[in-house]
Amino acid sequence: MSLIINLAYFVAAVLFIVGLKQMSSPTTARPGIIWAGVGMVLATVVTFAHPEISGGVNYTLIVLGIAIGGALAWWSGKKVQMTDMPQMIALYNGMGGGAAAGIGAIYLLQATPETVTTTGMAIAVIGSVIGSVAFSGSLVAYAKLQGLMKKTLNFPGQQVLNLAIIALVVILGFVMALGDGTIGGGTLLAFFILSLAFGVLMTLPIGGADMPVVISLYNALTGLAVGFKGIVLDNPALMIAGIVVGAAGSLLTQLMAKAMNRPLKNILFSQFGGGSSAAEEEIEGTMKEIQANDAGIMMAYSSKVIIVPGYGMAVAQAQHKIWELTELLQKRGVDVKFAIHPVAGRMPGHMNVLLAEAGVPYDIIYDLDEINDEFKTADVAMVIGANDVVNPVARTNPDSPIYGMPILNADEAHNVICVKRGRGSGFSGIENHLFYAENNRMLYGDGQKVAAELVASVKALG
Repeated sequence: MSLIINLAYFVAAVLFIVGLKQMSSPTTARPGIIWAGVGMVLATVVTFAHPEISGGVNYTLIVLGIAIGGALAWWSGKKVQMTDMPQMIALYNGMGGGAAAGIGAIYLLQATPETVTTTGMAIAVIGSVIGSVAFSGSLVAYAKLQGLMKKTLNFPGQQVLNLAIIALVVILGFVMALGDGTIGGGTLLAFFILSLAFGVLMTLPIGGADMPVVISLYNALTGLAVGFKGIVLDNPALMIAGIVVGAAGSLLTQLMAKAMNRPLKNILFSQFGGGSSAAEEEIEGTMKEIQANDAGIMMAYSSKVIIVPGYGMAVAQAQHKIWELTELLQKRGVDVKFAIHPVAGRMPGHMNVLLAEAGVPYDIIYDLDEINDEFKTADVAMVIGANDVVNPVARTNPDSPIYGMPILNADEAHNVICVKRGRGSGFSGIENHLFYAENNRMLYGDGQKVAAELVASVKALG
């Protein structure tokens, strides 16, 4: 029976890896999710045959937990809007970290000198810290994205307090790992409270512009915590799945930090994205408005149009109308392409998911490195709902918080049309100098309504 269980866990782990590999491409992402889901079902079902799980009470609790969790996941998955998907991802990341921390708590609570080793205790302690930080930090990220909390929250001595808390966590961890295996309830409670507090305090000062990177980071931490628990429990499926998710999440976090040209330590400790623009240079020029009818005509008689989507498009749910506009322009012989910045939206791949939902073909969607040189040859660059990722101040002002961040060169197009609901700054709170550029025109209004007006304008041309 043990051989069958381990073989099933191995197959499940392989399915996780295959699924993750297929998720690297939009064309295979859907079957990838299905394969990973099959692996999860297999790992869950075979767990019922594990020799350490016996008796009606255990089976009842497992089935009850699966039923409650499955029902909540099904309901929330059906109900959630695409604009709320980032905070849902943050929440689910946190649940994984919380589960790993819970496993660690039980392991440490049940530890005895006869059943544990120093290595096992050390791994359990590390996994518990990581899982706790991922859990509480993800909940704060969720609250910020959901608008339940300010984007940043700072107070004097915050970093000193963080250092003191993590020092206490490390001391308690060493005490538990190097002890005789008997851990007092008070010590364990203090350890987890401090670990959870550190996750909260570490996330509070991080601004909205950095939330995609933070979500990716906590996803990586959750994977690592699960991997550590797999080692403690001697469970191959948890080991492989956790390590793969941790490694993939770490790589994605590094790539996103690179896309913002910001070291990870700056993202975690520099409070960027809080809305301060004091360091910005004075903006020259004025915002010049354009009407939807004139913008539609300009695009219809263009040779090349590049569309830059952002979170504003998601909020307006304008992706379907944008695709309708694209089809009309293509019928008129216009070369239309979509330009996606790595950190556009509120999570990795947010814009790609929205465009795929609307039916936009993958072969006209380009990443920053693939499309940036083409803006110079574009007659029109239409920016809908994006802000920081097209802000030219990232190239010109060393004092700006986003200086050095690679941006989409929308300002280099012959004409730029920025679709924006109002005149406020973006999610990071930094004023966009593109709006004041001589070749830019502002098209104000709700993204979906504006897109519908552009569609009507192009249709009227016949």
